[in-house]
Amino acid sequence: MPAAPTGRPARPRPQPADDGCDFLPLGVDRDGDVAVVTFLQWGDGGTVPLIEGWTFHQRDGEWMEIGGAAGSAPEEPLARRSSGEMGRHLQKYGSGRTVRNANRLLPWGAKWVSEARLRASAEVARVRVGKRLLEVPGHGHVAVVWGARRAPVVEALAADGSVLDTLDLAPAGLTTRA
Repeated sequence: MPAAPTGRPARPRPQPADDGCDFLPLGVDRDGDVAVVTFLQWGDGGTVPLIEGWTFHQRDGEWMEIGGAAGSAPEEPLARRSSGEMGRHLQKYGSGRTVRNANRLLPWGAKWVSEARLRASAEVARVRVGKRLLEVPGHGHVAVVWGARRAPVVEALAADGSVLDTLDLAPAGLTTRA
């Protein structure tokens, strides 16, 4: 097996299934009682492939889907890119935010679940989100979820644990109070 740029063996690139499904699971992340699942969705040939992120909230022991967002998939979405090709080690290419307490009595006091869809370069082995370490799959797509008001800063880690890049997941121009 050829060596990847980081010196570890290259992982085989996942291929879309030929089983009639029109989607491929890409990633999952959980932070306490919130979670996100991402999928590569391709249509019947008449639509552009999409990457979807669906958020969930655990309430009374059951997981409930609370919303989702999607965006166009990059060209060759399952091909892993080098940081030179991407321009950096981590890129945020999609995000979404869904209210998790829509059944509240008053309009204020909304609590949100946020998610981001990231692409990690071939040199990245793991992504650190606070105390969570997320393994980067062979296709390089990473899903991140959070329930806090403030968006996390994520770190791209090499196989040896060194920090290659950091990325603030807050929307550009958005400031939040502590």
